[in-house]
Amino acid sequence: MKKVTISTLIKMKQQGERISVITAYDASFAKLFDEQGMDAILIGDSLGMVLMGEDDTLPVTTAQMAYHTRSVRKGTQRAFVIADMPFMSYATVEQSYANATQLMAAGASMVKMEGGDWLLDSVRGLTDRGIPVCGHLGLTPQSVHKLGGFRVQGREQQQAEELVNQAVALENAGALMLVLECVPSVLANRITQSLNIPVIGIGAGPGTDGQVLVMHDMLGISANYMPKFSKNYLNECGDIRKAVSLYIEEVKQGKFPTEEHSFS
Repeated sequence: MKKVTISTLIKMKQQGERISVITAYDASFAKLFDEQGMDAILIGDSLGMVLMGEDDTLPVTTAQMAYHTRSVRKGTQRAFVIADMPFMSYATVEQSYANATQLMAAGASMVKMEGGDWLLDSVRGLTDRGIPVCGHLGLTPQSVHKLGGFRVQGREQQQAEELVNQAVALENAGALMLVLECVPSVLANRITQSLNIPVIGIGAGPGTDGQVLVMHDMLGISANYMPKFSKNYLNECGDIRKAVSLYIEEVKQGKFPTEEHSFS
């Protein structure tokens, strides 16, 4: 099958074809997801919680992200590969250059960064230097202590307007994709329609251009808890490959997420 690129994903948005994304952290699962037809694979700093057993993503290092990115790349032939930049690895523009370089050298095709206006210089600089950037707004797990926990963002009008403005600013700065996490469905729809780049939701309702889930949540094997926005596909199918295939199918057909998995 033809390799997925950022141009492929932008074209999918333009044509109204939904994008399926999942996290992976090793070659074996990456290969399985790739063979089932997943559009994109994210090496998430969620590995801090689901692999390392931490309470949040903050302890994850760039070296750990590079290790897992290299492993995922070795198992991937078709899917687009995105790597998270971990906590405080892009606090300055210079840091973002150095650490994004490590992740791209490890096999990423794009790096993902959490935050809004303060990131714009880094996004411009990375883009100018040939490193594609995915933004991340809404619930940004690396800011969990500032946010007061894992809470839905954008319910108040002022915050919703700020998120819309930040999304547009990230696109104007050169971001080629955006993840929206834990925001009301109405706000996610508005942001998705305001941007020309693909918007991938997680807890952002059914109106985004695509969906991403943490693989451990999708398979019902997370050590901590099952988020409201996730669905245990393994429990429904009893087979990992069938579960992955069903997840992709339901994303493509707009059957997942439903209002049950969304926020108002």
